[in-house]
Amino acid sequence: MHMRAQTPQPTFINTLMPVPAKLTTDQGSFTLSSSFTVAAPHFRDERLDAGIGRMLHRLEYQTGVPITKDIQKDAAGAALVVDVQGAGEAVQSIDEDESYSLHVTSSGVNLQAKTVVGALRGMETLLQLVQTDHAGYILPAVSIEDTPRFHWRGLMIDSGRHFEPVPVIERTLDGMAAVKLNVFHWHLSEDQGFRIESKLYPKLAGMGSDGLYYTQEQAKEVVAYARERGIRVVPEFDMPGHSVSWFVGYPDLASGPGPYTVRRVFGISDEAMDPTRDSTYKFLDGFIGEMSTIFPDPYFHIGGDETKGVQWKGNPRIVEFMQKHDMKDPAALQAYFNQRLLKILQKHHKYMIGWDEVLNPALPKDVIIQSWRGTESLAAGAKQGYQGILSAPYYLDAMKPAEQHYLADPLPADSDLTPQQQTLILGGEVCMWGEQLYERTIDSRIWPRTAAMAERFWSPENVRDVSDMYRRLDVMSVRLEAFGLTHLTQEDVGLRALTGTTDIDAMRVFASVLEPVSFHERYQGQHTSQLTPLDHLVDAVRPDPPSRYQMEVLVQAFLKNPAQDGRERQELANNFASWSKAAPDVQRQVSESPLLADAAGRAQQFADLAKIGSEAVKYLSGGNAAPAGWKQSSLAALDAAQKPQGLVRFTVLAPLHDLVNAVQEK
Repeated sequence: MHMRAQTPQPTFINTLMPVPAKLTTDQGSFTLSSSFTVAAPHFRDERLDAGIGRMLHRLEYQTGVPITKDIQKDAAGAALVVDVQGAGEAVQSIDEDESYSLHVTSSGVNLQAKTVVGALRGMETLLQLVQTDHAGYILPAVSIEDTPRFHWRGLMIDSGRHFEPVPVIERTLDGMAAVKLNVFHWHLSEDQGFRIESKLYPKLAGMGSDGLYYTQEQAKEVVAYARERGIRVVPEFDMPGHSVSWFVGYPDLASGPGPYTVRRVFGISDEAMDPTRDSTYKFLDGFIGEMSTIFPDPYFHIGGDETKGVQWKGNPRIVEFMQKHDMKDPAALQAYFNQRLLKILQKHHKYMIGWDEVLNPALPKDVIIQSWRGTESLAAGAKQGYQGILSAPYYLDAMKPAEQHYLADPLPADSDLTPQQQTLILGGEVCMWGEQLYERTIDSRIWPRTAAMAERFWSPENVRDVSDMYRRLDVMSVRLEAFGLTHLTQEDVGLRALTGTTDIDAMRVFASVLEPVSFHERYQGQHTSQLTPLDHLVDAVRPDPPSRYQMEVLVQAFLKNPAQDGRERQELANNFASWSKAAPDVQRQVSESPLLADAAGRAQQFADLAKIGSEAVKYLSGGNAAPAGWKQSSLAALDAAQKPQGLVRFTVLAPLHDLVNAVQEK
């Protein structure tokens, strides 16, 4: 008699990001086959149909299973039933219902949502559920009830300092939708460039952009593209400071005589709009009215940061105005400017949003404060009754690891805000400032770290397991590539350009343990301006590469029992051996490329680190003591590798310190 082997039940492997509010798993799974069909039995509109279409194309690409794209009316016999109650808001607002429920059983999938946006969020989760049982692709049996923790989950992109073409913006919107972000904050004016066409004031982009700007048609296309994916677009036009590009074509807006040219250097400029002249407000009224026809979102960001008042204090007419109106400092004049600006925004049915500096008791409570200074200033605003968005810990150009961003919370568990004040914290926004990036490098600066922050804004507060986050982030990073994002591939492109060859195996190993220095370190070390070419090793390598966390975990595990002949010991030995093998080729290629000249010291240190790591593992695993002086010289080499050089830093120095310190000496 032949015993039939029991087929093991497929087990659910959680690679969802963000983690849903409630998830329960069940036995069994639904097998994906070419008979897969979709029904939308109740509500349908163009946006829902387009969302289902994109989802089916992606499902087909992911599984290789040919799938019909027709959407049925009748739910009977459909593999996936998308049951939506209604369209949702005509113009998506902060109150849009994004909740959904998703149920997978062995007989089919049911997705329910009150709005199309909720259905779009559920479809992203559905695509992330797909896994293989080795025979094919399945959806494991699960029940998900999901709703976001925060209503405002944003990403800000600065197109002012370096222009980002429309395809870059659109693939970023696809990535945002995949991780359930819902606000694209578009920073469109800066000292270095005015980036959108105005038909009313054609010299804004005509003279203030070097010809790099979005036409109104392109901007409308981006807004439509975002809406299709359930993402709001909030434009930012920085005023009264950070506004030199306005003055190139319209010097009368400024507080000083001009003439003006686009500002090439970064940092805070002295120039600012003149808040004392009625003509300034007449101009802004026309401009905001025009922009309101392109950007339907209820919110309009006026910047408002870093206006020092230098130009105001240098203009006798403005000083006299301040004295006459009892304004004791530039902050008082800026508050006057914001009050008048607010009336213009209200006339055009917009809410004002601004950076910390706009917080002033004279402003009404429906102004939103975006905090770049930290949770303290965010809480201070909430205590005064203002709604706020946290951005300070989510600055991507600080080049911090994903885990630091991930553990920062807009509403930490120990917050001292009352329940009423807590409702004023709308959420968070990731910020991608543009001084040191351009269209080729922006993806690796945004992704995949932004996916970790997106989880912080969506998932329950107690979802905080860093190692689990990194495990899922690796999977998410690969998924994001399907949208044409270049965060993983760009490193190879950069290394090939730097070495002039396709033979970059050794350089890959070198780059895998390097990351860019922070914005401030680079700014001080390179004095970047808008004209600085962004084509060095720092531009090729990516922030928080997997090596940093992996090496940390590996060394911690190894040091628990170094004498044991385990996986960690072998893996560490292999790592250091691969560095040693790559080092001579790296040094040769670095010496042959003028663009890599500033990395010569790092290439030498790379060889030193390989030797130190190998020796430490050998001493520890053999239970042997190192010769006298070995520790001191090794630690000195690690300290040298810690010092700034070539605008890149090693990701593995802390665990190497731990290894060296664990070694006994004779």
